[in-house]
Amino acid sequence: MLGIFLLLCLLPGYLESARILALFPIPSPSHYFFALPYLKRLASLGHEITTVNPFAMKEPIKNIHDVPIPEVFENIDEVLRYASSSRSAWQHSDFTNEYVLNLTNIVLNNEVVRREVLGPKRSHFDLVIMDLWRMDVLCGLAAHLGAPIIGMAPYGTDWKIDELVGNVSPMSYLQSPSSELHDLETYGGRLAHFVERAISWINFKWWHAEKQEALYRKYFPSTARDKPLSEISKNFALVLVNQHFTLAHPRPYVPNIIEVGGLHVEQNPKALPAALEDFVQGAGESGVIYFSLGTNVKSKSLSEDRRRVLLETFGSLPQRILWKFEDDQLPGKPPNVLISKWFPQQDILAHPNVKLFITHGGLLSTVESIYHGKPMLGLPCFFDQFRNMEHVQRSGLGLVLNLKEMTREDFNSTIIRLITDRSFEEMAQTTATRHRDQPMKPMETAIWWTHYILRHKGAAHMRVAGRDLDFIVYHSLDVLGTFLVAFLVVLAVFALCVVKTWNRCLSIESKKNKQKKKVQ
Repeated sequence: MLGIFLLLCLLPGYLESARILALFPIPSPSHYFFALPYLKRLASLGHEITTVNPFAMKEPIKNIHDVPIPEVFENIDEVLRYASSSRSAWQHSDFTNEYVLNLTNIVLNNEVVRREVLGPKRSHFDLVIMDLWRMDVLCGLAAHLGAPIIGMAPYGTDWKIDELVGNVSPMSYLQSPSSELHDLETYGGRLAHFVERAISWINFKWWHAEKQEALYRKYFPSTARDKPLSEISKNFALVLVNQHFTLAHPRPYVPNIIEVGGLHVEQNPKALPAALEDFVQGAGESGVIYFSLGTNVKSKSLSEDRRRVLLETFGSLPQRILWKFEDDQLPGKPPNVLISKWFPQQDILAHPNVKLFITHGGLLSTVESIYHGKPMLGLPCFFDQFRNMEHVQRSGLGLVLNLKEMTREDFNSTIIRLITDRSFEEMAQTTATRHRDQPMKPMETAIWWTHYILRHKGAAHMRVAGRDLDFIVYHSLDVLGTFLVAFLVVLAVFALCVVKTWNRCLSIESKKNKQKKKVQ
């Protein structure tokens, strides 16, 4: 009887567990590490996770099976240099789309992927979870496996993600991640934003969409015979976005886009290691400044001029500095600076003696800083970092400088202002309180909706009809065109009547003049 009782207790858990394929091939830690806590939580609930990613687990985790794809790191330094250089909107879009296409090809050519995911002896999967970064071809996997698909957007949404689910995204006040910021409150800003968005849209639709279709047909020929990629890629059951109305500009979402901004944030920060705690506490009332440029931009690669500006400024401050630096030695390092190749960033930001976060402005770092109520000095380098820091500055959470152009005086005065002006700290604390005030924690929200999708077999009833409409119908251009044609027809008829009337008047006047001449 006891055995039967235990079996009945355990059986629901086994029935509810699912086999999940997670696809996160982008060789940028922020993409995968945003999703990793969520995948770990799913695994802890009994789901079996097979994750395709470039960052293999250092230690095995129960129910998580890694499929490493280290080959995606080839030429990564060259890619980052190109991405951080100044390019036209067309060049930037062309490079991004071409890079993603090549990355997708690498993933689908991986030997383990072909054997365990694509091969005839592959496992059955109940759900696919994937990174959303224009990798439409990977959506073919969901159709190939007959499983619903959940997308994750680590940097929030852009026009491409909105298009996949038919989400409303007015260009008049919403800007996609870009290295160019536009003041959408002005006509010139809206015009420039429209041109940039149009260039990005045309580059993908006219130059790269067919390349993605060809790659899709190559790897999923049987699926491609039934449905084109343009249809398959719009079958997302759910999209989890790393965003929240307290973290960026509020915006509308369709039912199957769910905000989970701060999903990766540790709710219970750990105590700092003893040596690090001593350094932080030793700063006294002056406090500590934490400086990190993230994982893609290396401090050690900064030019001598940029490094000198940082060192001279840090050395002149009364605060102590924690600097994430990728080498063991930093020539000219002031005594108040502690360097390390890695710091427990979230635990540091949670420390009450940390006064300021100097950041590259990546979304994960921005969210962590907001969650812990720390003012920011943004030094954005590329992609969404500019948009993130622009919001931080407009919201009174911090200030922004140009890393390539700032002088020592600029850097020093900005740091002093952020530390001495209490308004930045007060706004940071207020925003942190707003962000934490949610009915469910982001992780619980993500888990609940994931189970909802599993319970309802993809929850097709949540998807809006707009995702299936083409550009002309979605924007009612055919209807507007009808009114325009009707207006032009009426205008033409009116113009014709005016011309005929005018000609008749001229004819009558001409006859009168001839009669007058005859009378004379």
